[in-house]
Amino acid sequence: MLSLKKIKIAYCLPSLYIKGGMERVLTLKANYFSENFGYEVYIINTDGKERKPFYSLSPKVKLINLDINFDEMFGKPFYKKAWLYLKKQRIYKKKLKKCLYDLRPDITVSMLRREIEFLPDIKDGSRKIAEAHAQKDIIRNTWGDKVHFFRKLFNHIWIRRLMHSLRKVERVVILTRTDLPNWKELDNISVIGNPVALLPGDRSGCHSKKVIAAGSYLPQKGFDRLIEAWEIVSEKHPDWTLHIYGEGMKAQLEKQIKELKLEKTCFLEDPVTNIEDKYIESSIFVLSSRYEGLPLVVQEAMTCGLPVVAFSMVGTQEVIRDGEDGILVENGNIPALAEQICRLIENPEIRRELGGRAAVNIQRYKIDNIACQWKDLFESVLRDSDV
Repeated sequence: MLSLKKIKIAYCLPSLYIKGGMERVLTLKANYFSENFGYEVYIINTDGKERKPFYSLSPKVKLINLDINFDEMFGKPFYKKAWLYLKKQRIYKKKLKKCLYDLRPDITVSMLRREIEFLPDIKDGSRKIAEAHAQKDIIRNTWGDKVHFFRKLFNHIWIRRLMHSLRKVERVVILTRTDLPNWKELDNISVIGNPVALLPGDRSGCHSKKVIAAGSYLPQKGFDRLIEAWEIVSEKHPDWTLHIYGEGMKAQLEKQIKELKLEKTCFLEDPVTNIEDKYIESSIFVLSSRYEGLPLVVQEAMTCGLPVVAFSMVGTQEVIRDGEDGILVENGNIPALAEQICRLIENPEIRRELGGRAAVNIQRYKIDNIACQWKDLFESVLRDSDV
């Protein structure tokens, strides 16, 4: 009987040493599954063998590193990268196949990375599941790059092969119902959101004159758009400050802040380990991303009782109930973003009401709730395999 059997799950992910959303979510789920459900959980990495996981991993979760080192491709010309990729993929397939035959997991989960090309064809007896952590229209996205013709061709071929692979797995799990219509070529889709990682002991009172944003300093996060909007906000409310926490491509943003003469009200902060304290010290959270799957920073801010002003997209439409626990504006409409930030600055009662409802509504993403959805999915897949 399924209920008497300890479920064994193997996850495939390049590494755990990176401070990323996918790594954080997987660590949270793996820890919960092993500690609360008694699952036997393995995480199979290809890179970072000598590096510790960034997020704390339960001692009950087993970490396996196949030592493929795809990281060696970074910085090389495209033609060299393509040759090296194909070589390492062959090695990866051989090593992962042996690993799965040795482990004999009940379920193997791909985080939609390199192994998805061959994982469905490994006949180790495990049921295969794929997790998509990005919305459909930006998988293999090359926005903002001067993309070489051959890279575009490679990406086009990769997407076609991806869809072929996904048709062969038991389930493809996506993050939002908003994105569901975009996956119409597949009939094996399930929707499970990411769990919120923060469990703050307190909430923001929304009294301070601080606005906060957080994320990597990358074009995707759209902090250039936020800084442009902040120029409008700061002119009306020079006593308020904007604090952006992150790391990455900082020089261009610093230059923009200087050119707009915002040095006294807009600050690029280094990442911190106590980000929940920074949320609680603030009164408004802003998400200016160009695209997101299901933004963890929005979930975290709402958990801390902050009202969120965000550009409308697949991820934000799912988590924010516009006008009830946050505010959505047209994606890319910078004056509208500035207007809604000013609205919350000028109406403390509204921002406190939105923040209070945000803290309540976001409870649907608690790890207890999300983990139970995964448990139901795993058991359903295994029941189907016994039929």
